[in-house]
Formats: sequence, structure tokens, C-alpha cells
Amino acid sequence: MMTTRTFRPYEPDDLWLLPPSPRDWLPEDHLVYFVADLVEALNLDPILATYGGVMRGTAPYHPQLLVKVLLYA
Repeated sequence: MMTTRTFRPYEPDDLWLLPPSPRDWLPEDHLVYFVADLVEALNLDPILATYGGVMRGTAPYHPQLLVKVLLYA
């Protein structure tokens, strides 16, 4: 029986306690925005397809988040 995989919540525009938003302290031309736009344009369907099946353990991090961290690092 296939179960739809759920991911940990991933909201890049979530507010933080301090500073309220990363957009408040990063300049508009920061590299992180380029990386974010690049990853949003990628087709990650082949990666997402591997998350089907039996759910074990806690919810994984969303692949978009992981690719953004990998590329930015």
C-alpha cells in the first residue's frame, strides 16, 4: 500500500523572532535569492518520486530545501 509522503514544514518566508524575516537583513542582490530562484525552476519530480512507499521515522526535509542548502554551501 502506497502512502503519500509528508515533509517537515518548509516555508522560506516564515517570520523569525529576530530578525523578523531574512529579507530584512539580506540585500536584494544577495546570492541566496539566485540560488532560491534556480532551485524553484528545477524539476525535482524524480527526487520526489523516491519518497513514496512506507513512511518510517520522522518526516524528511523537503528536497527543495536540501538542494538549496547543497548549492549555497
